Amino acid sequence: MSAQEKETSNSLHRQWQILSCLTTGKWTGTRQLQEILQREGIDISLRTIQRDLNQLAQRFPIESNKEVPQGWRWRSDAPIQSLPHMTSSQAVTFMMVEEHLKHLLPPSLINEMMPWFDLARRSLSTQNNVRQWINRVRIVPASQPLIPPLIDQQAQQIIYEGLLQDKQIECVYQGREREEKSYLLNPLGLVQKGAIIYLICTRHDRQDIQTFALHRFKSASLSNHRAMHPVDFNIDQYIESGALGFRIDLNKPTELVQLELTMHETDAKTFYESQLSKDQKIQHLDHQLVLIQATVPLTSQLIWWLRSFGKKIRHIEPAEVSAYVNEVI
Repeated sequence: MSAQEKETSNSLHRQWQILSCLTTGKWTGTRQLQEILQREGIDISLRTIQRDLNQLAQRFPIESNKEVPQGWRWRSDAPIQSLPHMTSSQAVTFMMVEEHLKHLLPPSLINEMMPWFDLARRSLSTQNNVRQWINRVRIVPASQPLIPPLIDQQAQQIIYEGLLQDKQIECVYQGREREEKSYLLNPLGLVQKGAIIYLICTRHDRQDIQTFALHRFKSASLSNHRAMHPVDFNIDQYIESGALGFRIDLNKPTELVQLELTMHETDAKTFYESQLSKDQKIQHLDHQLVLIQATVPLTSQLIWWLRSFGKKIRHIEPAEVSAYVNEVI
């Protein structure tokens, strides 16, 4: 290859990378483009990038904001297209999505994303410094790690598709007592809590919102009927209510309590960094004691968590919570 051919090849590769970095709507500055290209192993001056962009604008629907420094983007009328290229930051993101979120995505969406996951792996295969990021980042559970239970894959796929298509699900479910029952469910959402994935739903014969552990579904099939939704259901509000901390009394909704904990200040350091609630207050008492006050849902999760402190908690209010914590188990 002659010097001129090599220069032409390098220019094409560089300009291809530049086009791949531009987005629709958001302006990308030349300095930002330079940083991205450097991560890809392309050392180039801002002047050259600007010259490339001006050349590309003559053949591709990209535009500049005419400011100093200039920002560039695809025009709003540019045809939708997917360039078979992926930046290092995009590749790392796709790999982490595949590793940590694929079990929460419907199989149909996973299959659709597989070419992108494959492209991410190929993109990282030649970038040692970026590929090492995957080997240097981990998600560690805050509680005792557990091996996830086995889930019937066919049932899982049907449940995910029911949620995706907003259709009712006919299923056979095995409760804690090992008794199998048939249900017609209206799927509302999915939540992973520790090693367990839960389906949030309503039954066709009841109005209250319930949770069903995915690993207890023995079979499932998709109904042709649309799922029925409770009025104003909001998954975030449902979680914040403490419902997934699990109710202490299954016959009553989760209640909020004004929790008060008395501890030695050296044992209460965690509350200064991670609050129990947005209204948490810490009051200093005599003898190096502190009073921690917070409004929290009264759940079994809260009780087990308070028990983990052992004798570090000198006093608990209200008495109802104290009785649960000190109950012999």
